Amino acid sequence: MADYLIRGTAAGGQVRVFGATTKGMVEKARESHNTSPVATAALGRLLTAGAMMGSMMKNQDDLLTLKIDCDGPIGGLTVTADSRGDVKGYVNNPMVILPCNDKGKLDVGGALGMGVLSVIQDIGLKEPYVGQTILVSGEIAEDLTYYYATSEQTPSSVALGVLMNRDNTVKQAGGFILQLMPDASEEVISALEKKVGEVASVTSLLDEGLSPEEILGHVLEGMDLEITDRMETRFFCGCDKKRVEKALISIGRQELQSMIDDGKPIEINCHFCNASYEFTVEELKGLLEKATR
Repeated sequence: MADYLIRGTAAGGQVRVFGATTKGMVEKARESHNTSPVATAALGRLLTAGAMMGSMMKNQDDLLTLKIDCDGPIGGLTVTADSRGDVKGYVNNPMVILPCNDKGKLDVGGALGMGVLSVIQDIGLKEPYVGQTILVSGEIAEDLTYYYATSEQTPSSVALGVLMNRDNTVKQAGGFILQLMPDASEEVISALEKKVGEVASVTSLLDEGLSPEEILGHVLEGMDLEITDRMETRFFCGCDKKRVEKALISIGRQELQSMIDDGKPIEINCHFCNASYEFTVEELKGLLEKATR
């Protein structure tokens, strides 16, 4: 089954809800970057969040970037997403290895350590909107919950999970975001807090094989959940050699000439999907001609 995300409402529109299943997306990222289990879990959580948060944007050309700068051994993470369900991302140190935490789980918080979460929304204005918060736990879901409360003043509950097989492939991945609307009543707020508090963990629900609809139905039981939209989501990078050529031309004649003078082919690697593009000396000379026009 292809990965997908859903959007909807509950409690008569007083709660906005998002859910996603992202096993294929996270496995594609793992294969592309050859990530360790804890790096897969961290990147998978951020990719899942990116898919759901990207779907909140209104226009096709809007772009969301989630960036974590941290002092932990993972070195940082970056994810970008659009409003159509396409997501890509990478970790700075994909091979980080750590022992499990005291709960026997992959120690994502230990991999990240202390740092800052940046949420960058490019929605066609002169400058993108940037919101930042400190990492409160490094577990990513809690950090995004804190971001929504402090930077966007939107009370939210974010749950993200990645489960690994013994061979280090991805078994399950997904999550949900619940957000209270400004007109939410005290009764709805209390009911939602109670229900979220009763959920053991999203990973336990994923482990049972529940779909996003079933997970939201379980979490929001009795709150009149209504699914309004469903879309596919995937790990996708739009890089190609033509785009890399434009990037090389943009660095200027002096840098291109220096590469040519070295007399060796160069290889450009895409951070997001790990694809490599080789340019011969003759190709570099052709790009230099284009740069001088």
